[in-house]
Amino acid sequence: MAAKSAFDKHHSALEVHETMYGTANGRLAVALDLLTDALALVGQHGVYCQTARIGGGPKMDIALVLEQIGDAKELLQSVLERDTPN
Repeated sequence: MAAKSAFDKHHSALEVHETMYGTANGRLAVALDLLTDALALVGQHGVYCQTARIGGGPKMDIALVLEQIGDAKELLQSVLERDTPN
């Protein structure tokens, strides 16, 4: 069985957000939501995967993943804020 595409897996969220914000911004909004969820999951994993080497913080690999997801989220958010009418 072939893996479902992101469009199939998130069809209902895409439908709602694309209706509210248009196709491009709706997809960006859903991507931002997915990154937020991933950030929370990786952060939760980091709580259970700590190292004494960095003062009790998450291991370096988890810290790097958190940073990258946070950066991607920031970039997406800047596009949405720029394109959203006030």
